[in-house]
Amino acid sequence: MSDTTKKPIAAKTALVIIDLQNDFLDANGAYARGGDTNPPALLLPARVAEVARALKAAGGLVVASQFTLWPDAGGEPMVSPHLKALRPYLKKGDFAPGSWGQANVDALAGLIDVTVSKVAYSAFFNTQLDWVLRRAGIDTVAVCGIVTNGGVASTVRDAHMRDYRTLVLADGCAAFGEERHQTSLADMRNVAEVTDCAAFTASLA
Repeated sequence: MSDTTKKPIAAKTALVIIDLQNDFLDANGAYARGGDTNPPALLLPARVAEVARALKAAGGLVVASQFTLWPDAGGEPMVSPHLKALRPYLKKGDFAPGSWGQANVDALAGLIDVTVSKVAYSAFFNTQLDWVLRRAGIDTVAVCGIVTNGGVASTVRDAHMRDYRTLVLADGCAAFGEERHQTSLADMRNVAEVTDCAAFTASLA
C-alpha cells in the first residue's frame, strides 16, 4: 500500500535500479562464488523489469547503477578496506568495468536508458546521475534493487537531500535477511514514500 495518494507524473519520473548485476545475482557471479547468496534478491529482476516496461511505456526514464571495481595499474581491483573486510573473496576481474560480472542481469536487457558506474553505496556518489536526472527534467525517483539497507538506502537519502520526490518500491528491494529489509524500509519512511511495485505501476495509468 502506498503512503501517498499523489500520483507521479510519468514523464518526470525515473526508476532508479540499484545494482541488479551478474556478479551479485548470477549463479556464476562473484558473490555466489564467495558463498554470499541472497534468495529474495533473485526474485527482483523479473518484478523490476515489469515496472520498467510500464514506466517506459508511460514516458518515464529508467536508470541503472552498476557497482564497479576499477583496476589499478597492475590490473588489481581497487576495493575499499571496508568492502574487502566484508567480502575477502573478491578478486581480479570481479565487477570490472565492461565485464560480464559488472553488467546488469539479462532480465533488464533493452529496458535501461542510462547506466552509471558507482564505487560506493549511493548511485549519486561520484557519478553523473544527478546531472542526467535534472537534464531529463526528472523530479521524482522510484528506487529499487539491492541491498535495501545499503545501496538503496544510501541512494534514497541522497535523492532526498537533492530535493527529488523519492519513492521506495518495497517489494522491488531485498537485503541479506528480512529483518534488515523491514528495518531499513521503516527507517526510509522518514525521507521517502514507501510503496510497492503494483501500486507504483498503477499510479502511472
